[in-house]
Amino acid sequence: MPPPPLHSNQADIAAIRQRFDVMRRLSRNEAPLDYATRVRHLKALRSMIVEHESEFAAAISNDFSHRSAQETRLTEIVPSLQNLHGTLKNLKVWMKPERRKVALHALPARNRVIYQPKGVVLIIAPWNYPLLLAIDPVIAALAAGNRVIVKPSELTPSLSKLLKKLLEETLGEDMASVALGEAEMASVLTSLPFDHILFTGSTKVGALVMRAAAKNLTPVTLELGGKSPVIVHESYDLQYATRRIARGKLMNAGQTCIAPDYLLINESSVEAFIQTFRDETARFYPRLVKNPDYTSIVSDGHFNRLKSLIEDAREKGAKIIPIDPAGEFKSTAFHDSNSRKMAPVVVTNVNDHMAIMNEEIFGPLLPIVATRSLEDAISYVNARPRPLSLYYFDDDQSRIDKVLNGTTSGGVSINDTILHVAQEDLPFGGIGPSGMGAYHGRDGFLTFSHAKAVFHQSRLSGVPLTDPPYGKTFTKVLNTLLWRFGARSR
Repeated sequence: MPPPPLHSNQADIAAIRQRFDVMRRLSRNEAPLDYATRVRHLKALRSMIVEHESEFAAAISNDFSHRSAQETRLTEIVPSLQNLHGTLKNLKVWMKPERRKVALHALPARNRVIYQPKGVVLIIAPWNYPLLLAIDPVIAALAAGNRVIVKPSELTPSLSKLLKKLLEETLGEDMASVALGEAEMASVLTSLPFDHILFTGSTKVGALVMRAAAKNLTPVTLELGGKSPVIVHESYDLQYATRRIARGKLMNAGQTCIAPDYLLINESSVEAFIQTFRDETARFYPRLVKNPDYTSIVSDGHFNRLKSLIEDAREKGAKIIPIDPAGEFKSTAFHDSNSRKMAPVVVTNVNDHMAIMNEEIFGPLLPIVATRSLEDAISYVNARPRPLSLYYFDDDQSRIDKVLNGTTSGGVSINDTILHVAQEDLPFGGIGPSGMGAYHGRDGFLTFSHAKAVFHQSRLSGVPLTDPPYGKTFTKVLNTLLWRFGARSR
């Protein structure tokens, strides 16, 4: 039985307010952290993850009721270490001031951009990948020289408590603190004048975070979700596509913000896809309830929400197709309440009146929308809020370009799912309802840095030629500039 969710108390809230005040004072009164200090912090973070890998996996499994330790290693430990590796390798280059071109009339002056820490950063992490989605932005914030307060999810109390203990011991409370609690704690934190807030979670809560941050004019990065579509062209190898869709959909039992949310496929291929999806599911997970590789739904609330999505769709005319490779579920059910394991479910005959086609699913349910052409699929995507991710399966480059140029989404994987998020040299972020801003790799460093513009005037400068009084010399200089930039002289 997983532990109960964390709750805030006034003592915890008072302590985190005090911690914020200390961090803010230090960020204002001390010199920005140098390269060697940042590297020391990042290496300490790496050692913490490596040394306590098994403890992290056990804590997360306890919070979920069950989650595969191997899946945690693959989806949380490895990406965190990969991010640290890339950051340590490239940080010195990222920190260097950048030379920029100088305007013609200001020559021979010099321009450059200096990247400075913003100060104190708040990171609000979700429950679905509770380690990775806390640690990844921490890495970026520390690389940029900031101090951080992390607010993990109250739905993963075991992981949250472990992270608080280890992170504060590793980096010190003045550099990194963890705030435990639920909505009240988050509300207090977002009311404080942080220098940047990164929030990962639902679109609805993201709007609340942005509203709170606006009172202090705090910049925000919102990593939200939405309904990420998969489009499969009828000419593409169906088994290859289905295997990668099944892998992306069923990883973490579908509890992934960039999981394939619904499938757009030509009407002639629907039945073949369902059978192939059934086969590929059985290949990955011959059993479900007693399979240590298959993850439980995180809480009773989310478990019941998924059941209600299915019942709503059924009542409105959808066809419900559970996939139960070992026959572990009752013929009328697709879930096991004791383990909170839920069978993959394919849903056909869907329409826009169903909740499953309007809400982010966050579970192993896959609606199928039958289309007649690629143009139909593109139009369907564009008629809905812009997604966090889009997946397209095709070998024809002209059609791939048509999808890339004809749709807008946070990110795209071609001929696979999920994997664009694991590329540390690609920015990760949404657009519109699926988020704003991005991080990962250098983009994360830039997100948590202030790019300070520096103009350095030379003793010898032509700028005084434009000083008043405006006589003949001024007119010649002005006409030259106008001509240079395409306007008529006067």
